[in-house]
Amino acid sequence: MQLGLKGRTALVTGSWRGTGAGISESLAREGARVVVHGLEAGQADPQVQALRDQGLLAEAVTGDIRNDLGHQALVEDLALKSLAVDILVNNYGVAESGSWSETPISEWIDIYQKNVLSGVRLVQSLSPAMTQRGWGRIVFVGTIGSLRPAARMPHYYASKAALPNLCVSLAKSLAQTGVTVNLVSPGIIGTAEIREMLIKQAERAGHGRDWAVAQREGLKNLFGSSAGRVAEVSEVGDLVAFVASERAAYINGANLRIDGGASECAL
Repeated sequence: MQLGLKGRTALVTGSWRGTGAGISESLAREGARVVVHGLEAGQADPQVQALRDQGLLAEAVTGDIRNDLGHQALVEDLALKSLAVDILVNNYGVAESGSWSETPISEWIDIYQKNVLSGVRLVQSLSPAMTQRGWGRIVFVGTIGSLRPAARMPHYYASKAALPNLCVSLAKSLAQTGVTVNLVSPGIIGTAEIREMLIKQAERAGHGRDWAVAQREGLKNLFGSSAGRVAEVSEVGDLVAFVASERAAYINGANLRIDGGASECAL
C-alpha cells in the first residue's frame, strides 16, 4: 500500500530511542523525511545515522520540550534547518513511579509538563503553517492506561488521560483545514528496556531467558494481551505511519488502540 508520504517532513519527538525511534523508521521507510528529536545536543545523532545508513532521509533537531525555553530552541532549530513540518508525532512522554500516598503535587505538575504540555506547545507553534498549506497530520502517542489506569503511578495515568480529550478538541478546532488529529494508544511495547525487564522477571521466577515465556508470564502482571505477547516497536510505528498518511484522511479525532486485545482483558 502506498501511503503517500514521499516528500513529507515528519517530526517525531523523543525519537532518539525506544518507541520514537521505531516510529521514525516506519515513517522514513514510507518515504518521509524524518526529523529525529533529542532533548540534548547530540542525542539524536545515532538514530539519524542509523536511518541514513539504510538510505533513508533523516535530520536531527534538539530542544528540551519540557519547558518553554527548550521548546523555543527546537522551533528555532527547525527554522535554521528550513524544516517545514507536515507531520507532528507527539511521542515524547515518560512513565514515572509513584503512588497516591507518596507522590507530591510537584511531581504531578512535572509529569503534566512532560506528557501533555510538551505536545501542546508544538501544536501551537507548528499547526498554523499546516493549516496555511492545507495539509497536516498531528498524532499523539498515548497508552491504553489512559482509560484503564492502574492504582500505581496515578500522576502518569492522569496525564495520559488528558490526551483523548485533547485530541478530540483539537480535531474540532482544525476541522476542514486539511489537518487531522489522532491518538494512537499502545499497550505494552517491546522496547529494549521492556524486553530486559520482562526477561529478568522471568529469570527470577525460574523460567530462564526465553522471550516468549517472559512475555506470557510478564503480561499476567501487567495489562494482559489476548495476543499473548507484547507489541513490536515496528507494529506501533507502522500504525502511526498509516494514521499520518494520505490514506488516513478520513480518520480524525480517533483514539486507536494497538494493544493485542488488552483493553478487553480483566485487571
